[in-house]
Amino acid sequence: MSARRLTDADYARLLAFRVELRAFLHASERIAHAARLTPTLHQLLLVVRGHADPAGPTIGDVAAALDVRHHTAVELAQRAERAGLVDRARDEHDHRQVRLRLTDEGSARLDEVTRGHLPAIARLAERLRGVMDA
Repeated sequence: MSARRLTDADYARLLAFRVELRAFLHASERIAHAARLTPTLHQLLLVVRGHADPAGPTIGDVAAALDVRHHTAVELAQRAERAGLVDRARDEHDHRQVRLRLTDEGSARLDEVTRGHLPAIARLAERLRGVMDA
């Protein structure tokens, strides 16, 4: 960490960043609701779709990505499964692990939400470039 003295501009940039981040998060919630998803279910679908392992994330992976406790991730996965958004299956190699995969409905809803986010991401990136250049 730099020992330089913080300036008014540093505080102004931090404030602008936080304002833009909150605006993005609020927009994200609205977009998720418009696709008939809670923001938490949207985040779960994003973790499943964005996970590097083609077999899908484990419940532990989901818990880590969402920064929630294991039992919370289990409950969220169960809710998503009941809604027809994900399938849960035992890992082929380690039967103690449960992996998640998107259903066609889950993929369709996530696509809808992601398309809605693209303009918001572009706006956030543009505004943050201006904040960092200030």
